[in-house]
Amino acid sequence: MMWIAAYAVAAVVFGVLDFVWLGKVGKGFYDDRMGHLLADSPNMGAAIVFYGIYLVGLTYFATGPALREGSLTKAAIAGALLGFVAYATWNLTNLAVLKDYPSSIVPIDMAWGTLATMVTSVVTYLIVKALPVATG
Repeated sequence: MMWIAAYAVAAVVFGVLDFVWLGKVGKGFYDDRMGHLLADSPNMGAAIVFYGIYLVGLTYFATGPALREGSLTKAAIAGALLGFVAYATWNLTNLAVLKDYPSSIVPIDMAWGTLATMVTSVVTYLIVKALPVATG
């Protein structure tokens, strides 16, 4: 039951963070540098599959172990590391194989992925730890 709660909370937290970043804060940054590469509208099916898989990884590798151990520090470190590795994989692979992938995107997007995943893991840990499901 705790795993399901952690997954659901992380879905809300990460969804809100990524919506604010991609839709508001970072939108101009990405549009200016990658507008020529971006689709007219996102493929929502692919986006939903990505978020679903990513949240399984976040729950399995970061929040789940942190909740089992009762460690906020583990949630922060494991979340940050997962975000860093995942976003580095995306960005560095794109830089390696796409002709026009802008290098200026790489450090910003990697920093975003690291921060967003760490914050999601920490907030998820704190919320789930406070739920009755965490004690039962």
